[in-house]
Order: sequence, then C-alpha cells, then structure tokens
Amino acid sequence: MTMRVLHVDTERGWRGGERQALWLAEELARRGHVPVIAARAGEPLIERARTAGLDVVEASPRSELDVAAAWRLRRFIRSRNIAIVHAHTAHAVALCALATIGTSAKLVVSRRVDFAPRKNPGTRWKYGRADRIIAISDAVARVLAANGIERARIDVVPDGVDVHRSVTPVAREALAPLGIRSDAVLVVQVAQLVGHKDPLNFVRAMAHVAGSVRAAQGLLVGDGPLRADVEAEILRLGLRDAVRLAGYRTDADAILASADVACLSSNEEGMGSVLLDALMFGLPMAATTAGGIPEVIVDDECGLLVPPRDSDALGAAIVRLLSDGALAARLRSNARARAAEFSVERMADRTIAVYEAVVGAG
Repeated sequence: MTMRVLHVDTERGWRGGERQALWLAEELARRGHVPVIAARAGEPLIERARTAGLDVVEASPRSELDVAAAWRLRRFIRSRNIAIVHAHTAHAVALCALATIGTSAKLVVSRRVDFAPRKNPGTRWKYGRADRIIAISDAVARVLAANGIERARIDVVPDGVDVHRSVTPVAREALAPLGIRSDAVLVVQVAQLVGHKDPLNFVRAMAHVAGSVRAAQGLLVGDGPLRADVEAEILRLGLRDAVRLAGYRTDADAILASADVACLSSNEEGMGSVLLDALMFGLPMAATTAGGIPEVIVDDECGLLVPPRDSDALGAAIVRLLSDGALAARLRSNARARAAEFSVERMADRTIAVYEAVVGAG
C-alpha cells in the first residue's frame, strides 16, 4: 500500500529530531511511498530535503496556534490527498492538530523527550487529536502514560541511525583552532548546552578526568543558553585547557568520530540519538542512566552507565575507558554490533507498521 505522508517539523536549526525526520522520509521514498517535508523556509531541514530530491512545502508558523499557517497546511493536505500527517516535534503538534480538522488525514505524533507534557487544556486537546503517538523509548512511553495518555495509543519506535554512511574522522590538526592538542586523548560530547543535557555535569566530570589522565581534553560540541554558565564553570575549576567549546558545528559527526571516548551527561533524555552515532563509530561511551539511555547503551557491554548528576562517577567511568585498553576494545566491538539493531531500516519498518495500523483503523 503506497502512502502519502506529510512530515511536519517547524523547529529552527538542525538537531536529532530533524535528522530523524529526513532519514525516515528518504527511506519511505526508497520504498515507493510519497513523503513530503513541511518545514520552515531557509532552515537546514527543508534545504537538505530539497537536496535529497524530496518534495517539500514551507511551513513557518508564528506560533503553535497560527491559524493561518494551519489553514495553508490544511489546503495542501487536501490538494495532495495526504493520508498521514506526522508531527515530529512538540511545537508542530498543535499546528498539525488544527490542519487535519475537516480532512481524512490521520495524525501521528512523535514524542522525543522524557519530561511530562504541560498539563493544560491545549495540551490535552492537541494530543487527544492524535490517532497514534510514537514514543522514541519505553521511558518516554511511561511518562506519557503516567500523564493521562492511554497506553494503547502509544507505540514505541526507537530512533534510527544510517549504518551505511561513511564518516571520515576530523584530523586532530584540524581541531587545533578549537584548542585541541594533536596529542590529546579526546573526550567528545555532542549536545545542546541546555538544562536537560546537563553540560555542567560534563565539565565537572572532566575535572575528575584531568586529575588522572593529564593528556585528556574534553570537547563540547553544541551551543545553547547555558554557554555562559559552562564557560564560568570551566574558569572556576581551572579547566581552560582541559575543556574546550566548539559551539554549533555542521561537522559534528566527523568530530565525534575522531573521539577516543564519547560522553552524554544528561539528567533527562528521551533516548539520546547521538549515542547511536557513537555506536556506529565503534566508540566506547560513558553516559548517565537518564530516561531512555539504558535502552540504547547496555552497561558494561557497549558503554559504562552512571547515575545522573554524579560528576565524580561520570569522570571515573571516563578514566576507566581511557586507562583500560582491553575494556575499551571490548566495548568498541560490541558497539558496532549494537548499532545494527537501530538501523534506519528498522526504524522505518516500525513506523510504517504504525501508519498502516492507523490507516487500517480508519
């Protein structure tokens, strides 16, 4: 059964959710379905979708409840006989809920975070409009169910990773402008500098690492509202050489691939799709047990897990990975095998099953 699916993502910038939407649309197109990407004009998602040869439509709402933008999207849904509207981000849910009113299109919503939805009539209405909700982990599904969404309406579909792509690690010399030494033992975290990613935990963990592994340097790849706090903590702990900030980078994958150890210091996490990249690159990982992370990283099999907000434990895990060659080699081997379980193809299989269930129910 060929399906026409409108993928809606109205976020700015390029993060894990946007990449998942693009990879899913590309895989659907390869299988003969008809995906369309709706995104903001000029943003990376719509530009990359065009480059990939996908059909696109501009959607630049001024707010979640931009009735005019929803009306334009609704006209597109009707004119193209769209069967499924898939809202990939929280801010797109209300827009899609409005746009599907009076159409035959079914609404599927992805939920990527493990914190509770806001408790207000608007949230209840827009999630109530969804025919199915896709949680990217069991942890996210539990949070949704605990906050009043019927478990029968929730499907767990983990994020995917393109295991076929080839990424060339950045040469250490190319990282010199960021303050990374050519002989450094490199610990990389790719994450926004926002509260739930807890970059201060990473900085404090690197203080522990610096006291044990003098050649180690940590590199935070990403930007966000906590940048000033992170810079202040680096100065307070005397870590100007031990922890460097790369900011937002279009070559984040290549930088991560060059790491000796990957890290994720989150205190809340839907799943941590960057960990899938680390698995594919065969990197030993140190991460917290926040949210859905343990559903990706099996402790002591493809990484080391520690409690959230415990910077000493996180630092000790990083030191183990840098100091124990046999442990690191075992985790590297297991990581590559684990990555195959999260391929884009498997993610698409599971998502298509949700679509077919929704259309069949209709």
